[in-house]
Amino acid sequence: MRLIAEGLSCTRGSRLLFQDLGFSLDQGQALVVTGPNGTGKSSLLRLLAGLATLQAGTVRLEGGLSDVPLGEQAHYLGHLDAHKAALSVSENLAFWRTVLGSPALSVDEALAEVGLAALARLPVAVLSAGQKRRLALARLIVARRPLWLLDEPTTALDISAQARVSALARDHLASGGLIVAATHAPLDFGTTQELRLGTPIIASAA
Repeated sequence: MRLIAEGLSCTRGSRLLFQDLGFSLDQGQALVVTGPNGTGKSSLLRLLAGLATLQAGTVRLEGGLSDVPLGEQAHYLGHLDAHKAALSVSENLAFWRTVLGSPALSVDEALAEVGLAALARLPVAVLSAGQKRRLALARLIVARRPLWLLDEPTTALDISAQARVSALARDHLASGGLIVAATHAPLDFGTTQELRLGTPIIASAA
């Protein structure tokens, strides 16, 4: 399996973030996207996830499902954790396990993996920011998808939880998965490439 991006361009408003961007990623590899704020790291992940429209270029997953959009073969973990505050921890994860399809770990197993087993019956509204992030990460392991798109995956996490993210990522890569991650913090995913986006263009005062 191979992820190939060619000639990608992205603007936000009237500002060009990047153009003619390309990379290729083989199974078992991670691409770490770095760069200053405003250079298009999150926008690139959204393009890959199918949440934004490509203005130029192509993206394809060779060896993936040809009749299924790339975004439906990917887990997208954005800045927002996408939880229902009134539902319990386990109810939230059970919902995503059903919606995402291709079940992997059970809800209880996944919560144990991210250290939330003891909080399974609590409403998400009472969780800390770090606990909510760990619940979002649990979505990665309740359903099988070959491509993980991770936007600042260690945000709000303590040291032990950050180490758990690294372990989950390494396991995914070892099983032949692919990861594209945008980050300001170091990520220990093992076999990685780095893509650094450029300095943002600042509009001059009128």
